[in-house]
Amino acid sequence: MTELIIYAIVFVLLIGHCLFAGKMYRAVHEDSSLTLFEKNDWKLKALIFPVYFWGKYRKTKG
Repeated sequence: MTELIIYAIVFVLLIGHCLFAGKMYRAVHEDSSLTLFEKNDWKLKALIFPVYFWGKYRKTKG
Protein backbone atom coordinates (compact mmCIF):
# COMPACT_ATOMS: atom_id res chain seq x y z
CA MET A 1 0.00 0.00 0.00
CA THR A 2 2.86 2.36 0.79
CA GLU A 3 4.34 1.74 -2.64
CA LEU A 4 1.10 2.76 -4.33
CA ILE A 5 1.01 6.01 -2.42
CA ILE A 6 4.62 6.75 -3.33
CA TYR A 7 3.98 5.93 -6.99
CA ALA A 8 0.88 8.14 -7.01
CA ILE A 9 2.84 11.06 -5.58
CA VAL A 10 5.67 10.58 -8.07
CA PHE A 11 3.16 10.35 -10.91
CA VAL A 12 1.42 13.60 -9.87
CA LEU A 13 4.78 15.37 -9.59
CA LEU A 14 5.84 14.09 -13.01
CA ILE A 15 2.60 15.18 -14.66
CA GLY A 16 2.83 18.60 -13.00
CA HIS A 17 6.42 18.95 -14.16
CA CYS A 18 5.48 18.10 -17.75
CA LEU A 19 2.49 20.44 -17.83
CA PHE A 20 4.42 23.36 -16.38
CA ALA A 21 7.38 22.77 -18.71
CA GLY A 22 4.96 22.77 -21.66
CA LYS A 23 3.41 26.03 -20.47
CA MET A 24 6.80 27.71 -20.22
CA TYR A 25 7.88 26.22 -23.55
CA ARG A 26 4.82 27.76 -25.27
CA ALA A 27 5.32 31.15 -23.60
CA VAL A 28 8.98 31.30 -24.64
CA HIS A 29 8.21 30.13 -28.16
CA GLU A 30 5.62 32.90 -28.65
CA ASP A 31 7.94 35.64 -27.33
CA SER A 32 9.13 37.49 -30.43
CA SER A 33 11.62 39.67 -28.53
CA LEU A 34 13.97 36.73 -27.91
CA THR A 35 16.61 35.53 -30.35
CA LEU A 36 16.71 31.92 -31.47
CA PHE A 37 19.61 31.21 -29.10
CA GLU A 38 17.75 32.74 -26.13
CA LYS A 39 14.58 30.81 -26.95
CA ASN A 40 16.48 27.52 -27.10
CA ASP A 41 18.26 28.34 -23.85
CA TRP A 42 14.98 29.02 -22.01
CA LYS A 43 13.36 25.93 -23.51
CA LEU A 44 16.18 23.69 -22.29
CA LYS A 45 15.96 25.26 -18.84
CA ALA A 46 12.21 24.61 -18.84
CA LEU A 47 12.87 20.90 -19.24
CA ILE A 48 15.11 20.78 -16.16
CA PHE A 49 13.44 22.94 -13.48
CA PRO A 50 10.36 24.59 -15.00
CA VAL A 51 9.02 26.22 -11.82
CA TYR A 52 12.34 27.81 -10.86
CA PHE A 53 13.16 29.07 -14.35
CA TRP A 54 9.59 30.26 -14.93
CA GLY A 55 10.12 32.71 -12.08
CA LYS A 56 13.45 33.83 -13.52
CA TYR A 57 11.90 34.22 -16.98
CA ARG A 58 9.00 36.30 -15.61
CA LYS A 59 11.48 38.55 -13.74
CA THR A 60 13.37 39.28 -16.96
CA LYS A 61 10.13 40.06 -18.79
CA GLY A 62 8.45 41.92 -15.93
